Amino acid sequence: MSERHHHITGHAVASFTVHGVPRAQPRPRAFVRNGNVRVYDPGTAEGWKGNIALAALDFIPPSPMHGPIMLTVAFLFPRPKSHFKASGLLKDGTPSFVTKKPDLDNLVKAVMDACTMLGFWSDDKQVATISTLKRFVHGDEFPGADVTISTLSSTAPTIDN
Repeated sequence: MSERHHHITGHAVASFTVHGVPRAQPRPRAFVRNGNVRVYDPGTAEGWKGNIALAALDFIPPSPMHGPIMLTVAFLFPRPKSHFKASGLLKDGTPSFVTKKPDLDNLVKAVMDACTMLGFWSDDKQVATISTLKRFVHGDEFPGADVTISTLSSTAPTIDN
């Protein structure tokens, strides 16, 4: 491993599971009307953000965290019907990871926006590292997201030579 990459560990402050199909934070859209450019936010992630708030309710700190933060999120999606045989069993060779929309960065943005609104931190610029994945559910799992928020040491790591 190069000196630029370090194994990062933090102190977990909150860990919760959000139920429901994960939704991405849509990007602002622009259009032209009568020669004027207008921008709007489609806002289709509001229901998902409500699910995040409900799951996080018991973990919101009394005041926003300070310093660098690590966010870890595993997004779990339902499998499409095409992954299953007529018998209901999973077909051989079906993928484990979701490689189609929604984009991972937009999924994370919805979680970060919700956590900012809930007061986990003052500003999402405090999130210094993110570890995330999107995959299909396995076995008896349900769609949703497993979220862990950790504080990081604000001192520089030492490098052994």
